Amino acid sequence: MTVTIVGAQLGDEGKGGIVDLFGDAADVVARYQGGDNAGHTVVHQGEEYKLSLVPSGAIRGKVGVLGNGCVVNPRTLFDELDTLRDRGLDPDVRVAERAHVILPYHRVLDGIEEEVKSETDDEVGTTGRGIGPTYEDKAGRRGVRVGDLLDSDVLRDRLEYVVPQKRALVEDVYGLDVADLDDPDAFDVDALFEEFREFGRRFEDDDMTVVAGEFLTAASEEGQNVMLEGAQGTLIDIDHGNYPYVTSSNPTAGGAAVGTGLSPGLVGGGEIIGIVKGYLTRVGSGPLPTELGGVVGDTPGYEEQGEGDDEELATYIREEGGEYGTVTGRPRRVGWLDMPMLRHATRVSGFTGLAINHLDVLAGLDEVKVGHTYTLDGEEMHTIPSTTEQWQACEATFRTFDGWDDGDWAAIAEEGYEALPENAQAYVEYIEDELDTPAYAIGVGPNRDEAIVRQRPF
Repeated sequence: MTVTIVGAQLGDEGKGGIVDLFGDAADVVARYQGGDNAGHTVVHQGEEYKLSLVPSGAIRGKVGVLGNGCVVNPRTLFDELDTLRDRGLDPDVRVAERAHVILPYHRVLDGIEEEVKSETDDEVGTTGRGIGPTYEDKAGRRGVRVGDLLDSDVLRDRLEYVVPQKRALVEDVYGLDVADLDDPDAFDVDALFEEFREFGRRFEDDDMTVVAGEFLTAASEEGQNVMLEGAQGTLIDIDHGNYPYVTSSNPTAGGAAVGTGLSPGLVGGGEIIGIVKGYLTRVGSGPLPTELGGVVGDTPGYEEQGEGDDEELATYIREEGGEYGTVTGRPRRVGWLDMPMLRHATRVSGFTGLAINHLDVLAGLDEVKVGHTYTLDGEEMHTIPSTTEQWQACEATFRTFDGWDDGDWAAIAEEGYEALPENAQAYVEYIEDELDTPAYAIGVGPNRDEAIVRQRPF
């Protein structure tokens, strides 16, 4: 069977930890979209592993697959694999031949384009990893795929076609001199060919490339359990998020079929787990109706650090939760849980279960709030509007819950749900009732043994 892991919010919900928690029963863990803009933190036997491209299941020794919906930076991939091996692990990672390759010029252009947008306050807040430009080339039919790295003639043809276009974009559109850039070799056909043909040889030598759909379907037909791992979250899905403050792929459950080659029936016939953080965070610009305080340069119209209770509360939650980007290190904006957002996410992906994380971070507060609905132009709204401008204009209507005390969370997790403070249980049950979806797991700490498991999806 399949289990699909989907971020229900804006990313950073703790998906990697849930993959690790439920991954013991999985035989294969496949990423289905995104690239090294993802950030997964997994704690295993007291060791913390920060991954941006390698599927989280690698920590448990599972076969990992980067599906055709991913964009792959071989530099990052092999660096992560080498680091894991240096730490005593033996990751088995396969890469879809149809996955597109992030090349150095994608990263350079990502930075240039974001800098230009910043001059008019239109920056999206990308990670600068070249994700968007790579997906642009994929859609524009000028991309380089992993399979192309295996054939010298094909790789050179691809590069000789696309690199002059990228050079012209830098010089003629942005008015920059390639020679003055930090990485001028990013626009040199020969340098790119030598480096990336060598990556192709390493893929071949390590027998890493697969036709993802065939590989994963065969695994499923053989009775193996396949976990499908999404990156980012629902509200930055390019189709179902708050465009243009989105990523360039589909983190929602529909992306799991497209991004792996598994049939929609196989994905939809399995479990789809929505990962929810007990509050809300966001890296980068865009609406956040339940926001507490703000972050300079990210919160719209927010140019100076604020003062007052909300700002102090935002800072407290950020510090308690370690809310800084895994990939970028940027401080995350913090808000209360947003129920219209979660209703939207549940509808789009069809969650069969939830995992609610970081309840321990909220412990010790006198009260905890939830954005229950929005008000827009005098009307009550139970889900998010379709345009970013309307969403920005929404005002959250809050419900208030009594807080709960801090505790020995590892002991509470071991004892089970009934050991969870009563007010925390009321909070969990409110979320379940509103989304008509049971909570399979409740995260009360960063370690695998600090999760209350009520139902296992496999």
